[in-house]
Amino acid sequence: MDSVLDFLLTEPLATTPLDDVGAAWTRHRVAANRFGKPVDVAIAGGFGADRLGFAFLSGYQEALRTLIPDLPADELVALCATEAGGGHPSAIRTTLTEELGRYQLNGTKSFATLGMLAQRLVVIASVGTAEDGRNRLRATMVDVGDPGVHVTNLPATPFAPEIPHATVTLTDVAALVLPGDGYLDYLKPFRTIEDIHVLAATLGWLVRVARASAWPRAVLEQLLTVLAAVRGLDIDAPSSPGVHIALGGAFEYFRRLSAESDSLWESVDSVTRQRWERDRPLLAVAGRVRDQRLATAWRSVLPGDDQVA
Repeated sequence: MDSVLDFLLTEPLATTPLDDVGAAWTRHRVAANRFGKPVDVAIAGGFGADRLGFAFLSGYQEALRTLIPDLPADELVALCATEAGGGHPSAIRTTLTEELGRYQLNGTKSFATLGMLAQRLVVIASVGTAEDGRNRLRATMVDVGDPGVHVTNLPATPFAPEIPHATVTLTDVAALVLPGDGYLDYLKPFRTIEDIHVLAATLGWLVRVARASAWPRAVLEQLLTVLAAVRGLDIDAPSSPGVHIALGGAFEYFRRLSAESDSLWESVDSVTRQRWERDRPLLAVAGRVRDQRLATAWRSVLPGDDQVA
């Protein structure tokens, strides 16, 4: 198959229901064997999902593999950054210390996607304060089964409840320290990379819904158009103002297309339709932060423009 776009239009629709994250991950791995680029795997994984939550799983996992290409292909991975004070770099209190060449993590992450199902954790931790007062961060990696890692599942969220979340407590946990700056090279770019891959996976899933429910060809054309735009974003430069501005346009196009397609959901089977109504708030979770990034991007290229929010 030369193109993931052809795949979306010609691949037979999987009919076996996905009972849990394990089944969704297995189907995702089948898609991963057919495509090389993480964004294409996210799209194909979303197409294979039978609900938005499992499409999110595909997007989230491939976003992490774009961020850290050497991650094991078959393991579920979770990024652990958020703490009791939030996800801002200044709120991170988990510490990374070194003694005799051995690095240790201590602290608690309050919201880790995938909960106990994750096999590997990418943990953002502080190594102290810089001269300018900023929190200096590093990215580390640990296995969930390592000594000192304690995972406690949180109650299910109102939307996409199939995707669990957890708190993670780290007590003298041996860590592999990843190269680069924890904020500039990991935490900051991941927010954009995740938006790109989750949107791509969502669009792949919507193509599946559109085909299964015989939506008009014009809608399929529009879904593929915004998908092509998302695929074309420069993922190698996730901090670029141009990428943020183009991504903002893609989300706006998607928002309008979703609104225009609302009436078509009457033709969708009731289970899928009810899940969509329940789960669609998932797509707005990072909306405020995304809007702030978009405004900052516009200010950086048009600093004197009064229309920039």
